[in-house]
Amino acid sequence: MQEKWSFQIKKIDGKALSSTISSVLEENQKDLGIFLSYYFKREGAVVEQVLLKEVPDFYTENSGRLILEFDLVHFNACLAIHEQKREEMKVDFLIDPLTLKLTLKGPYWPERGMDDI
Repeated sequence: MQEKWSFQIKKIDGKALSSTISSVLEENQKDLGIFLSYYFKREGAVVEQVLLKEVPDFYTENSGRLILEFDLVHFNACLAIHEQKREEMKVDFLIDPLTLKLTLKGPYWPERGMDDI
């Protein structure tokens, strides 16, 4: 499994791309939580409070890797479980200067296949 998610960039002024990425992630924090929650759905956890941990690492002018820091919340009212811990994930990004889209690509997590009986 490898998830991708795109966000619209309103405009790129004379600001550094790293600050543009940071502002786009802040504006779309809730959607970003949904994107990252796909990786933890088998655990029954959701992702909240997503923040950019440090300045993005650029490989080219428009692509690179960033580290997202977030709260991973396990909640089950029937079992009286409400646990929360801080996690992080490395995510690749690509900025399309023509369409002004920021595309995030999460890590590849192989899915478990069928078990033999």
